Amino acid sequence: MVSYLSRLFGLSRLSLAEDVVQDALCQALQSWSVDGLPDNPSAWLMRVARNRAIDLIRRDSHLGDLAPELTLLLQQREKSLESQPDFEKAIQDDQLRLMFSCCHPELSTEVQVTLILKTLCGFSVAEIASALLVNHDSIEKRLARARKLFRESGSLVEVADAVGFTERLEAVYQAIYLLFNEGYHGSQSETTIREDLCYEALRLALLLCEHPQGARPRTFALVALFCFNAARLPGRVDAEGFLIQLESQDRSTWDQQLITQGFVSLEKSAAGSELSEYHLEAAIACLHSSAETYANTDWSRILELYNLLYQLKPTPIVALNRAIAVGYSRGPDEGLRELESILDLSKLKDYPFYPAARGEFHRLAGRFAEARLCFQTALDWARNPAETELLSRKLAMCESAC
Repeated sequence: MVSYLSRLFGLSRLSLAEDVVQDALCQALQSWSVDGLPDNPSAWLMRVARNRAIDLIRRDSHLGDLAPELTLLLQQREKSLESQPDFEKAIQDDQLRLMFSCCHPELSTEVQVTLILKTLCGFSVAEIASALLVNHDSIEKRLARARKLFRESGSLVEVADAVGFTERLEAVYQAIYLLFNEGYHGSQSETTIREDLCYEALRLALLLCEHPQGARPRTFALVALFCFNAARLPGRVDAEGFLIQLESQDRSTWDQQLITQGFVSLEKSAAGSELSEYHLEAAIACLHSSAETYANTDWSRILELYNLLYQLKPTPIVALNRAIAVGYSRGPDEGLRELESILDLSKLKDYPFYPAARGEFHRLAGRFAEARLCFQTALDWARNPAETELLSRKLAMCESAC
């Protein structure tokens, strides 16, 4: 809804779009509880939000003259889409289209990604901070900078042709990637796994593949990564919604159709000589998805891929995952040494899976007292009920072995 209205009214009035959407949702809570659900709830919400926006514009002394023009624009848009430029026909989705509009060249990639996650993906400031490993104040400053720029521009900011498409694509990639990750890990929500976010990210990536300039190896690699990981979603939680670790998952529940689609996309991504972080992550996910059993996981090959990935993307999270691969391929003590040598460990402060990884390697090495301390720290840092339950089980296992 925000995407649709922002496209109509311009990103310079982004706050207006957000406010009227919020008003429409509040009105729905009141009206629907009395009158019941309308025949088309989505259309009801959009109509209320749109009419509210036009009403506010009419009342604004600075914007009142725009009301007739905007009303006419709405009518024209709803009657026909035939007059849209070719570029708009290629991307038939307001959300994806506006993602590109958010990537203003005067904003850094970090600010562009932050704006997309907040405005178009519905992330809270806390979720963005967690995803980008920065503090809340930094996110607030980025959002303020972006909103100020669009507010002062005073015009519709729309990607109307292919110029600048490639330059803006990186931020769109990152936003879609982080959208999937939040659904897959659920750092801030009560629900650890949010399949709706995962499949929305996959939908946007597939939509991007349909664009002539978006159908490139990196896009197909991103789709392959999402397919391989989404295929494992049915096996990641039990009937009560608690996490099941990879080694204990029932692989017969994995979606074989998505795995097949992942292989197809991975093959398409091999065209040309480009090797991106998405290629490497997709290859890692492919190895996990194609292993018949957990014991058959090719950890040595996974470590090789993480070594390449760390060269391209030397982040603390990649370093953590690489250290875990070291531990499973070369032994728990080697894994612990790699964990302790991670640079920028301060960015993993309060990230529960760092002490959990240390605890797991101590447990595998038979040092249950050390493992218990690590799992207790991880439990203290748990971000949702499912993580709390998983880490409590790990802690109880170590306490019974002490």
